[in-house]
Amino acid sequence: MDGSGDAQYPKEVSDPGLPLDLADIEFVLFDQLRVHERLADLPRYTDFDRDVYAATLAEGAKVATDVLHPINAPGDRQGCRLEDDGTVRTPDGYPEAWKAFAAGGWIAPHADAELGGAGMPMAIGLALNEMFSGACMAFMMYPGLSAAAARVIAGFGPEATKRQIAEKLFTGEWGGTMCLTESGAGSSVGDNRCRARATAESGVYELEGEKIFISGGDQDLVGNIAHLVLARTEDAPAGTKGLSLFLVPKFWFDDDLTLGERNGARVLGIEHKMGINGSATCTLGLGTDGPCRGWLVGNESDGMRLMFHMMNEARIGVGVQGLATAAVAYNHAVAYAKERVQGTSLRDYKNPDAQNVAIVQHPDVRRMLMTQKVLVESMRALCYRLAVEHDLAEYAADEAERKRWSGRVDLLVPVVKAICTDLGFDVCVSAVQVFGGYGYISEYPVEQLVRDAKIQSIYEGTNGIQALDLLARKLRIDGGRLLMEWMQDAQQRAEAGKAAGFSDDAAALTKAVQAVGASAMHLGGQAQKGEVEGAMLQAVPFLRAFGLVVLGLECMEQAVLAHGAIESGRDDALLRGKSLNLRFYVHQILPGAIALAKSIQSGDVSCLDPQLWAQ
Repeated sequence: MDGSGDAQYPKEVSDPGLPLDLADIEFVLFDQLRVHERLADLPRYTDFDRDVYAATLAEGAKVATDVLHPINAPGDRQGCRLEDDGTVRTPDGYPEAWKAFAAGGWIAPHADAELGGAGMPMAIGLALNEMFSGACMAFMMYPGLSAAAARVIAGFGPEATKRQIAEKLFTGEWGGTMCLTESGAGSSVGDNRCRARATAESGVYELEGEKIFISGGDQDLVGNIAHLVLARTEDAPAGTKGLSLFLVPKFWFDDDLTLGERNGARVLGIEHKMGINGSATCTLGLGTDGPCRGWLVGNESDGMRLMFHMMNEARIGVGVQGLATAAVAYNHAVAYAKERVQGTSLRDYKNPDAQNVAIVQHPDVRRMLMTQKVLVESMRALCYRLAVEHDLAEYAADEAERKRWSGRVDLLVPVVKAICTDLGFDVCVSAVQVFGGYGYISEYPVEQLVRDAKIQSIYEGTNGIQALDLLARKLRIDGGRLLMEWMQDAQQRAEAGKAAGFSDDAAALTKAVQAVGASAMHLGGQAQKGEVEGAMLQAVPFLRAFGLVVLGLECMEQAVLAHGAIESGRDDALLRGKSLNLRFYVHQILPGAIALAKSIQSGDVSCLDPQLWAQ
């Protein structure tokens, strides 16, 4: 049973509040990943300890609950509007929330303290981002893009002002955007037609063109906006190699950052979307209404290289968005299933006098909830783990260690982005099914989560592009070294379950790891024989199989830790659930990876037949 059926609840529903699982967040950070211990030796984090991290998370949960959640549903209904003067108005409550959010220092917890951040580990920042994005994903588009732009500007912006600009972005006084996409180009960034012409002023260019799908292209939250724009200089080569990056402000400013005249980067229209309606998605005209000036960032034809400096963090961040919407959807579904009374227990189906029970008692609802639970908790561990490894890649003292962790991050970023957004969307859809007919109604919270979550598999590089990146680029680095190192570690993590009594589960995970390796070898052999299309045809299934195995390893590690804690006398529902998670995952979800591996290695290329869709 799925909770659909005759209505027994009033249509007008009170706000159920924001359900957060702070206990599991802390389990992953402190029990599983030991963030407070593993990063303690890095000079950047010596002033922090577990108590500081825990207090920060608790305060962040209050901000998510009290500041962001109340504007989520109203902002979705109201959306943004474009005024006649080209200014975009965000939904009611957004400006006030921005002020409170910025004043609390929540825009960039991971940024350097001297630039306005808190200097926290990336994993703590992602845990906060999970809570904030779960509370109001549309609002979090604004600080997320501002922080991303600030990191690029701090590293490569105009020398005289880059740190001051970054500080204004990190503290929320200014906002930031990324302007890559153009009509007709889409994911093919190299097809960009936006032009930049050098002026007599050193480092200053005039830009002409149009950018689409620009999140936060204008808004009323900040005093100025710093657009990072990809454009092609005169005589630049075609493709991505000819692209340069420019800092284009909404208002021009001088070296002391005093704002001057309005620049010629103006919103031509805003999109009306399926979800994240509180986020202003703009078409931006450059030079269509007066001169549009910008500073060159880095060197000419350096645009894509500079953008890739922020791409890993951005894609991990989108993976966390997938986790965030899924986590809130699951928690809503659990709460609803415990309260919604419908039907009798199957054990009493012949008893005409049996009392109706909450739908959480029905096996199919249990199956849906358990699938959601396992996916959310394993995705959380995966995202936070990659954040720890990202910090080690950046700040570890030993160069060889930095190189090792950097390779691991490069390998797993496309997996995290794609698997967490694909499965996160599935969790949201499943939550609607638990609610039944009510889930489809906007008075209940899960239908908005489905609409908001869908964009995650599309932006920051579609999940198909993530799969191509994994198969065609990451697996080829150093002759496959990154994959081989991962497989060695993965088999060791799988085998660790034997000592804790999970021998069968360990064997199943080891088999799945080997299936991923065999699939990679098969696809590499196809490519070497010139069957590139046949190999790339399996890129998405390969990433899916890889991702399912990676999540299974997180389930194993959590189950082993929970087993040890229980053996030591600590016993609670969270720990008991970790062992059950592993059993469920190995029997109900992991077989999908084996099935995908068989499909990948079948060599089927039927959809590439040239007569299909010939016209």
